[in-house]
Amino acid sequence: MAKLMISTQVYENYGSAENPHWKAKGGCDYAVRNFNGNYSKALAVVTALRDKIEQDNEYLREHIIDWAIEADDYLTEDERLQIQYEGKIIYPAKELVVE
Repeated sequence: MAKLMISTQVYENYGSAENPHWKAKGGCDYAVRNFNGNYSKALAVVTALRDKIEQDNEYLREHIIDWAIEADDYLTEDERLQIQYEGKIIYPAKELVVE
């Protein structure tokens, strides 16, 4: 088995709806565990989950920027840093379930 990792970029509007000022504010990592598929299946899953992940309103935007099929024991950079500095993962990648 593997897991499908999906990464996003988040933008916040520091202006108004009439005069927006968008700033990149990091992103999120999402994991679909027990993924058993190839590139085509992964693309279909990412497309199916797009509505659960992405947001676009006058104050916040979150868009998928990348995805990859990884080994079950794969850790995101943020998870690796948490282990390094905290000794454990406090904030894991958000887990998504494909229905």
